[in-house]
Amino acid sequence: MQSICLIGGSGFIGTRLVRRLRHKSAVPVVIIDKSASQTFPELTQRTDIRSKSQLRESIPDNSIIIHLAAEHRDDVKPRSLYDDVNVDGTKNICNVAQEKNINTIVFTSSVAVYGFAPIGTDENGQINPFNDYGRTKYAAEQVLRDWQAKDPSKRRLIIIRPTVVFGEQNRGNVYNLLRQIAAGSFVMVGHGENRKSMAYVENLAEFIEYSLNFSAGVHLYNYIDKPDLTMNALVTSVNHILAKPHKIRWRIPYSIGYAIALCFDLLSWVTGSRYTISSIRVKKFCADTVFNTSVAETGFKPSVTLAQAIEKTVRYEFVESHQPDVLYYTE
Repeated sequence: MQSICLIGGSGFIGTRLVRRLRHKSAVPVVIIDKSASQTFPELTQRTDIRSKSQLRESIPDNSIIIHLAAEHRDDVKPRSLYDDVNVDGTKNICNVAQEKNINTIVFTSSVAVYGFAPIGTDENGQINPFNDYGRTKYAAEQVLRDWQAKDPSKRRLIIIRPTVVFGEQNRGNVYNLLRQIAAGSFVMVGHGENRKSMAYVENLAEFIEYSLNFSAGVHLYNYIDKPDLTMNALVTSVNHILAKPHKIRWRIPYSIGYAIALCFDLLSWVTGSRYTISSIRVKKFCADTVFNTSVAETGFKPSVTLAQAIEKTVRYEFVESHQPDVLYYTE
């Protein structure tokens, strides 16, 4: 029976996907990751994708590869890790896939390849990354396209570019925002009318699973759960779920927020410490990040609406009790 091999499968998205795959079918699942899965340790093959020999030992012949592994934080050091992992690691995966007669790779890229893109950018948008993460994700896409082009009638490449992914048990930027709102310490930087595309982790995992039915060829999709909310609307929605006053108490102009963040950048440079406030995060927070997607053209319909996803996440994290739980720390 053909195995499904999740490279980088110990993380937030991978764990949700493994849970879906094991629940719905008897297909063997293998997790290939430098860290053992905290939820499915018995499925994990400890492997660094920078090592072709380790990948060769871990990846089953004639399997399906779902490539989730990446260096993605804003503060990765040394910066060469972006290329070592995201690009060279993907080259290693393609080389081993060639050796092992593998004809399907699903790759989670990112909307970061578009950079600060115009509102409504779809899959045909201009590639203009502003950081090494976006640059190397796009470079990895090209490596995978080269692999697919060597046997185009048989090989199937699905590239999925999600926007910011959130959900229960994640400790990334969306969680930090929700936590500040729940604690009453949230400060709105800027006018709050900028809109944000978001993706619920369970819906993304569902779409990855759905894409395994696609035909040979190259398939490229942004992944977004619509509709896009303004920051004001998002904060109001969370306050409503938590039965808090809807009015946003604290607001500061963008110029002041950015200046404060630059001070934290300087402090980080001097001390070597990491802080939750940085100029790039303030810039991201205040920007419109609104993307379009052609996912609906595939016939896929997510099981959870965005409003339901936000409520499920907020209630799980700030209303209900779920101890002890595995947590996933991302951007």
